[in-house]
Amino acid sequence: MKNFLSLRMLDYLSRLFTMLGVDYPVMRRILQVKLTMDQRRVPTIFEQSKTKEGNQFIKSLGLYAFYGLILIPFIVFGDYYLFQMSLVFAMMMFILMTTMIADFSAVLLDVRDKNILHTKPVNQRTVSMAKVVHVCIYMTQVTGAFAMVPLLVGLFVNGVLFTVIFFIEILLTGMLIVVLTALIYIFILRFFDGERLKDVINYVQILLSVGIVAGYQVLVRIFDFSDLNFEVTFQWWHLLLPPIWYSAPFEWILNNNSAGYIVGYSILSVVVPILAIVIYSKLVPSFEQNLQKLLQYSGDNKRRAHRIDHLLANIVCKSKEERTFFRFSALMMKQEREFKLKVYPSLGFAFVFPFIFLFNEISMNGFGGLPGSKYFLTIYLGNIMIPAVVHMLKFSSNYKGAWIFRATPIHDESIFYRAALKALLTKLYLPLMVVLSIFFLAMFSFRIVPDLLVIVMTGVLHALLSYKLLNNQTYPFSRSFEFASDMDTAKNIILMIIVGLFGGVHYLATLLPYGVIGYLVVVLIAALISWKLVFSAKEKKVPAGQT
Repeated sequence: MKNFLSLRMLDYLSRLFTMLGVDYPVMRRILQVKLTMDQRRVPTIFEQSKTKEGNQFIKSLGLYAFYGLILIPFIVFGDYYLFQMSLVFAMMMFILMTTMIADFSAVLLDVRDKNILHTKPVNQRTVSMAKVVHVCIYMTQVTGAFAMVPLLVGLFVNGVLFTVIFFIEILLTGMLIVVLTALIYIFILRFFDGERLKDVINYVQILLSVGIVAGYQVLVRIFDFSDLNFEVTFQWWHLLLPPIWYSAPFEWILNNNSAGYIVGYSILSVVVPILAIVIYSKLVPSFEQNLQKLLQYSGDNKRRAHRIDHLLANIVCKSKEERTFFRFSALMMKQEREFKLKVYPSLGFAFVFPFIFLFNEISMNGFGGLPGSKYFLTIYLGNIMIPAVVHMLKFSSNYKGAWIFRATPIHDESIFYRAALKALLTKLYLPLMVVLSIFFLAMFSFRIVPDLLVIVMTGVLHALLSYKLLNNQTYPFSRSFEFASDMDTAKNIILMIIVGLFGGVHYLATLLPYGVIGYLVVVLIAALISWKLVFSAKEKKVPAGQT
């Protein structure tokens, strides 16, 4: 196996590990295996990539170095360090912590090696130290890649003292992130089961995907100021914001600002990470014990969720068979982590994008001009995600079980398609639109209720068109996610243009008396007719020799 540079550097500390009661040669071998496995693991940030060849971890470090460039404008902005460096450390903590949870949960939560190591003459101290060192190596590499360029820029622009402070604060930030992540896991495992923890990890992976795109859009719109004089008034709740802690030493040392709250923030930046490490060391035994929950199957049946699914099935489905497959589809979308990882970022984009396009209007004219405007039509951006989500209905991690569709004694196979699309609309699309509608009603008043109904119905119509173009004649959840990226680009562009056409016609309808009501009636009739045409009865093809 490869003799990694990190291991060669670790060799200089071998005596220290031996003094701590660690079997260093064994720990080194364990780390060598773990680091080798890291190279083969595909980071979350590359989940959508078609190419999985080569050292994916090294490639991800290059991408994190690119993301680190967003810190440079804040470092060279001026000398109001409390403001600048608060933004720097806020972005750094967001990227590093979400990455830590999304990509390196396998290290903190790894229980697979217990079956191997616990049958060998390896003491627990060595195994635990290998896990801690592995996490530290990972965080050093990711943090180094993310912060290397900003550190060099800070050295040339702000001098050596700035760089030394920045380097120390980055180390303290990394310590806090590692321990805080572990404490989150300890808390969840203490009160919940392993399944809940896996869900949390999944949602953080989704947050990372959405946060990078949405955060970029927000940052672009931040640079719309000039000749600003920043002033800060201490508030007690500022003590709860770690980015301010880490920015305070710059203000204290470089600007000679020795105000009490600046000194207090600086003390917190050092004391809290050290205190967190002490607390974590005390909780490690219970953490290791609770990790066994990850090996246990949670037998709790989510009765409340099942009751909701039954109620929705009774409302939107006609036949008993269709209700059965509606509940089956809803369960698949709820439990398939790979499906959620592919689909939920699209839902996140659909939620965020309408607000992003409102930022310019709000920044120029404030909220006062919104109620009488037509900017509520930006909610159509929430419908752009429909083709991507509908496309994902074909895929599943358990696609080999799709034989169940052939084995069922149901001759009208359109029931499968109808049930799956109804489950998607009621479980994913409608909740998203309800939440968006609440925000838009608060901003634009209740006069837009008919407009929101039009948008929802055009969304249903758009979902039908997407299903016809992208998923026709394909059973739900019947293909591997390996083919999920093979989406017809031309059809996808056409479907995106259709969203724009719906929005354009809607705008024209708002210019006519009762135009919106008339448009709503037309769209409703079109959706009903399209539903009948798309899901007309289809005889299931029975293989030869079967009856």
